[in-house]
Amino acid sequence: MKSKFIILVVSSLMYLGVACSKDDSQVVKPEELFTVPANFPKPLYDFSKNPVTNNGFELGKALFFDGNLSRDGTISCAECHNQAYAFTHHGHDLSHGIDNKVGIRNAPPIQNMAFQKEFFWDGGVFDLDLFSIAPIENPVEMDEKLGNVLEKLRKQEKYTTLFQKAYGSKEVTTERFLKALSQFMLALVSANSRYDKYVRKEAGGTLTTDEFAGLEIFKQKCASCHAGELFTDHSYRNNGLPVYNKNDTGRQRITAAGDDSYKFKVPSLRNIAVTAPYMHDGRFYSLDAVLNHYSDGIVESKTLDSLLRTNQRLGIALNKDEKTKLIAFLKTLTDEEFLKNKKFGI
Repeated sequence: MKSKFIILVVSSLMYLGVACSKDDSQVVKPEELFTVPANFPKPLYDFSKNPVTNNGFELGKALFFDGNLSRDGTISCAECHNQAYAFTHHGHDLSHGIDNKVGIRNAPPIQNMAFQKEFFWDGGVFDLDLFSIAPIENPVEMDEKLGNVLEKLRKQEKYTTLFQKAYGSKEVTTERFLKALSQFMLALVSANSRYDKYVRKEAGGTLTTDEFAGLEIFKQKCASCHAGELFTDHSYRNNGLPVYNKNDTGRQRITAAGDDSYKFKVPSLRNIAVTAPYMHDGRFYSLDAVLNHYSDGIVESKTLDSLLRTNQRLGIALNKDEKTKLIAFLKTLTDEEFLKNKKFGI
């Protein structure tokens, strides 16, 4: 998903002036489809350039589930982003796309996108409105040209009608296409787990003794990186994984900086119980395996995160009981309402 051509595509679009047009119509308040949960920070997405509309959301949803975005019509966005698993490619360590080609990374969840400033494991895209170009034009995902996608949509009455409703005219443009997809993704807010209800003191927000103990352990040993209510500080870190693919150097592929070698974005832990397998390459299929890595599997390297070197030892000190309680807490981050919301499916 992350190769250098993505940056070239993004740069080209920025040069061409992909910006908010003034003919967008039927604008409604973003709060009708997007709300900021009481325990969340302010969004980072600029809604002034792409106000959410009911019709824009419906157009974006139709596009998200449409195989026409791929070269041969077989791969939609939803192929690698399944709602039941927080919009991940559940059960696949490395995502595979067109012609059953296999990529180099695990598909991250699509959730709480308005609160992120950079996207993908290496942060190769810095604007949600440009996000969708990467999978569409990636040769092992959808392997299609954006211009071809637009031509296919223009030939379908379904889409000319949807574009008319969303934007006031039937014109299918790159800008409208990308922003409609953004509107759908912006609505994918996950904030109603049992943990959230506990924090907000809402009905159903109770934690068991083990879950509460796990929360306290989490605050002490995990929250430095998985910070705040989004459970990520949005940084890029080398978390001591043995290198399986030397060609995938993570953030360094974007910055070309040696200090970024094998650093990957700290993922959110929301819905973590349903988003296996874990890590950028999906190498771990259970939360037990993840915690075992942090306690006993850290590999030394030049860019290893300093938080994983403590008291002259590598890793995080966790005993069996602490791991059990941590996992109990992590399971409280599952948002069943989000995973089953019919508004997000077809």
